[in-house]
Amino acid sequence: MIQKTKIILKRPHLSEKSTDLTKFNQYTFEVAENANKEEIKRAVKENYKVDVLKVRIINLPKKKKIWRNKTSYQKRNKKAFVTLKEGQKIELGV
Repeated sequence: MIQKTKIILKRPHLSEKSTDLTKFNQYTFEVAENANKEEIKRAVKENYKVDVLKVRIINLPKKKKIWRNKTSYQKRNKKAFVTLKEGQKIELGV
């Protein structure tokens, strides 16, 4: 039986705030909507070969857009803040 692998980590979230968090060994990732903390921890550990201490998740609400009297919603992603063990880091191209 072949298991389908879920994509947990979509991409690193690079912004001014997230690059400032790297000073404190915290990294930000956009993750799948149905991912939980344990899956995110396992995915970061496997992909980047680091030890994860803590994972915090934020689920952003949808943003309402109105254009020419038509209402739509901008999709918002789920973000995870990952804290690494002291002395370890991830190179994200910043």
